[in-house]
Amino acid sequence: MYNNNDWNNGYYNNSNFDNNQIITITPKRKKHKFTTYLSLVLITSIITGAAVGGGMYYKFSKELDRQIGDLQKSVALSAKSNTDSVVGTLTSSAAESLKAATLLKTSAGDLTIPEIAKKVGPSIVGVTMNVQNSRSSGFYGFGTPSSSSSEGSGIIFTADGYIMTNYHVVSYADPKKGAKNTTLTVYLPDKRQAKATFIGGDEDNDLAVIKINLTNLPVAELGNSSQVEVGDTAVAIGNPLGMEFAGSVTVGVISALNRQVDTGNGPMDLFQTDAAINPGNSGGALVNSKGQVIGINSAKISESGVEGLGFAIPMDTAKPIIEQLKTYGYVKGKPLMGISTQEVPEQYSKMYGIPVGLYVVEVTPGGAAANAGIKAKDIIIMLDGKKVKTNSDIDAIKKLHKAGDTVNVVVSRNGQQITLKLTFMEANQ
Repeated sequence: MYNNNDWNNGYYNNSNFDNNQIITITPKRKKHKFTTYLSLVLITSIITGAAVGGGMYYKFSKELDRQIGDLQKSVALSAKSNTDSVVGTLTSSAAESLKAATLLKTSAGDLTIPEIAKKVGPSIVGVTMNVQNSRSSGFYGFGTPSSSSSEGSGIIFTADGYIMTNYHVVSYADPKKGAKNTTLTVYLPDKRQAKATFIGGDEDNDLAVIKINLTNLPVAELGNSSQVEVGDTAVAIGNPLGMEFAGSVTVGVISALNRQVDTGNGPMDLFQTDAAINPGNSGGALVNSKGQVIGINSAKISESGVEGLGFAIPMDTAKPIIEQLKTYGYVKGKPLMGISTQEVPEQYSKMYGIPVGLYVVEVTPGGAAANAGIKAKDIIIMLDGKKVKTNSDIDAIKKLHKAGDTVNVVVSRNGQQITLKLTFMEANQ
């Protein structure tokens, strides 16, 4: 905040003397000696003053000349220095701002947007999932074949054809979901295409690995998402709305870190970005200013009037899961309970006089829940000391554990609460 000061300029008027006025002094002989003495004093004072003033003037003049000379040298040196650095005459704050801007612009490894697109674009592929269906027809007993398809994106991360993508992009190619009726086709930016094989998937983290058998494949450079900061450049590359817009590049920033978003399989910690992400971008790359993949585009909030809310799985989260899917086809050590449940909301609780929780529909024989003594029709109300009301609650607790961990489970059975001990088994399928 600035204070305005009112300044009053004072103007001083010099009195005007009439030089034409004649003053007549009549000399008197009796004051002759006094007049002579006064004249001598005045003359002496004038001579002395002139001498002293002259000396002082000479000294001050010499000092002033020295200071002016020093100033001229300083200005000359400053001008030369400024000319050499192409900065010009700047205040110290302006010079610091220019220095910061120069450092930002020339940060080691930073690429322009066209350079990023050229570096990463060739390793971003289109993925089409085609599901064959057959419906019975009463007309002569023939079946009517039909098919449905969906499109997404993927990232080539090894030279021998392994591709990472979102699980929901290739979910029906998972053997657990009728893979025999599903085909995956991968489309490369260089116009090549190939059938792909489903290697493994993790539905909870929305990640999957597929493979193609082609040579001379461009590989994306994977970055370190732990170094990402809010405000960093974010470039999304993928196929929004399908192959018609393959290889689209959108630019924004990292809007937030560790956003908890429930994508349908429990909450996930995701990057938020305002780079445009649309259906078909799923499985594509979120890239930093060095052309490194820092995230896998996964979701967006698509509501009327809402823009710039896209989300990506951080690479540090995805990388270990992707490596395990590539090696084993599943995530080792992932805890499994071995039950099928149905949520009991408040209204059903009041209607049937049962507690809020998870109604056990089915128990897998030989599974962790069966070994713990959990039975069908039990209602799970607590797991690991925490109240559970939804399947997402259980998924969140499971993510805090690994296979082999033992936790307490509280169930309601015939109106009585029973505490059991459950040891998680490994989910290897």
